[in-house]
Amino acid sequence: MNQTEDLLLGLVGKIRSCRKCQEKGSIPNPQPVFSPVYPSTWMLIGQAPGKVELETGLPFSGRAGRTLFRWLKEAGYEEKEFRASVYMTSVTKCYPGKNPRGEGDRSPSKEELALCLPFLFKEIEIISPKVILLVGKLALKILLKIEKLEEGVGRTFKKEGMIWIPLPHPSGASRWLNFEENRLRLKRALSYIEELTDAGNR
Repeated sequence: MNQTEDLLLGLVGKIRSCRKCQEKGSIPNPQPVFSPVYPSTWMLIGQAPGKVELETGLPFSGRAGRTLFRWLKEAGYEEKEFRASVYMTSVTKCYPGKNPRGEGDRSPSKEELALCLPFLFKEIEIISPKVILLVGKLALKILLKIEKLEEGVGRTFKKEGMIWIPLPHPSGASRWLNFEENRLRLKRALSYIEELTDAGNR
């Protein structure tokens, strides 16, 4: 085992055993969901696991995941290959629970973000991927300081020696994709992924 593997193993152990949000009373059943594939030249960062992900222990295994992997297949990346080769994680690692004010899951709180983000930053540091896919507005806001999907999707960004490609979150993409200009943005984003894979960057 080399030094990087040792660091990652230690980090994975800390994430899996973390109970900080439970101690604060916000996550009653902490079960971190992520896929620490190593070595990996690609990383995918979502918002937070959903209920299906909590049950399966697998990132993007619900309805949103089916949409995401349909997009990736358009870009030439099969789900089986993607899961086997890409480090998949999220801004916060545990299912935050249902939205008390309506349908769907709630977004992570500021306190939960503050407690969990150090893990994400350490994951990026250790894996040091060539390409990072950011899925959803929260990931864009946290990591690229971009507030609106329209400002990120359809563009690539270079930061800290890595290529960052924003994508809409598939769970809410149906409404966003009602607009033709947004469908074109997604198409451009997928074309960037295809270009990178064709160029041997995975």
